[in-house]
Amino acid sequence: MKVLLTGASGFVGSHILESLFARQVPTVLLLRNPGSSQFLKQHLRHTEVRQGSIDEPETLRQALRGVTHVIHCAGCTKAIRSAEFYQTNHVGTRHMVEAINSQKPAIERFAHISSLAVCGPATANQPACENTPTHPVSDYGKSKLAAELEVRERCQVPFTIIRPPAVYGPRDTGFFSMFAAIKRHLLPRPKRNQAFSLVYAKDLAEAVVICLTSLATAGQTYFVAGPEVVTGRRMAEEIARQMGVWTIPLPMPAILLWTICLAAQSVSQLTRRASLLNLQKYAELRAPGWVCSPAKLQAETGLACATTLKQGIGSTLEWYQREHWL
Repeated sequence: MKVLLTGASGFVGSHILESLFARQVPTVLLLRNPGSSQFLKQHLRHTEVRQGSIDEPETLRQALRGVTHVIHCAGCTKAIRSAEFYQTNHVGTRHMVEAINSQKPAIERFAHISSLAVCGPATANQPACENTPTHPVSDYGKSKLAAELEVRERCQVPFTIIRPPAVYGPRDTGFFSMFAAIKRHLLPRPKRNQAFSLVYAKDLAEAVVICLTSLATAGQTYFVAGPEVVTGRRMAEEIARQMGVWTIPLPMPAILLWTICLAAQSVSQLTRRASLLNLQKYAELRAPGWVCSPAKLQAETGLACATTLKQGIGSTLEWYQREHWL
């Protein structure tokens, strides 16, 4: 077994790489710039790096030489223009599928990392399941859905599609702003106390590797999530409790959220630097919920994402402090 991993320089990809290392699985990294990620420095001398990108299809066949399994984690989560989501998430996945097809039967399995965003909003009373009709509300979600269709309709080797909800843990920059605000004694309180599912990064990484190697998961789609349904307020309060800081509630009515997202989008366009916040993100923030059920994954693999919110925040906070992010 030899695995090609894309997206290893990112938050989720770096955790998948560590899970592969823990199992002593020979791993090849597809990297555009091998020296660009601080998360990989300690691993580069222990693994094989092949230079290339999913945006450069001519590099993919070369990268797949001698590989038997592929984990496709590379993707675009923030962009200045909507077209960037489709170019990376949709077209990039098409390039990967075409390269894999050209190398069969040498390639035995393919794990594709998608997102809950392909399904659109879902509540705790009606969580998204794998057979829930898809209705993404953002270009990110639409591009990830298009990528899933490339895999389902065109991939000629056994594949598994993995849909995580919001991911948190050490190295995460997405939820870091909440930790930073609380460090400054501000407790964000959105008017809509949106319910959502979470998955701790290390739990997700373990699930990806298991799905890649299990015969039972071939041809299947799974939500990989913790069993707890969380709200923004509960998460913020747990962070404040573990930090041991006093806080002042910071009400965030819809008009304030909209203004923040509009301002972030305008700054992004002016500076040409992508931001997670924009008016499409506002639509996601105003949704009734983002909840999914991990029941199918547990029933078919016996796998449960066991890290509780309390445990996950504790280890994430410890990492932020140790790395001087806070």
